[in-house]
Amino acid sequence: MNKTPARPTTKRGRPRIETAMTPAERMRRMRARRRASGLRAVTRWEPVQAAAGSYSSHRLNEARSLAMHAAIARKIDRDPGLLAIPRRNLERWSARWSPEPPRWLPEWKALLQRPWPELAAIITEPTETGARLRQSSPFAGVLSASERARIYEAFGS
Repeated sequence: MNKTPARPTTKRGRPRIETAMTPAERMRRMRARRRASGLRAVTRWEPVQAAAGSYSSHRLNEARSLAMHAAIARKIDRDPGLLAIPRRNLERWSARWSPEPPRWLPEWKALLQRPWPELAAIITEPTETGARLRQSSPFAGVLSASERARIYEAFGS
């Protein structure tokens, strides 16, 4: 007669606490806290087209500036001699602010010393740094008036 050994009476895992809530009870309490704080449940999906008009003018200006700098990069790719325009602009600006130049002026001077592919990547990057640099861009004059007008029309400005 083989007898199997007796199993231990303790269970494995977390000990059961009599006051523990069930998952459903925890969810009901969380929803009640959210309602009490003024949050409400989302009951429908808002399509992107409905929210399209909610862009701020600042974001629109950033997007337009990015589009302009992408056009500038394409134009300079075709004719690298156009890099003389931003360099002349920086020289003129340096003369204007000769005793104490703005913080961005030496930064642009250093950037214009880099190889063109690297500089093109910097002026067209959709990051905060790219947006900050585009706000003081020395590339004014690279695009013609009609090229700028096409970009402004595309952005509804």
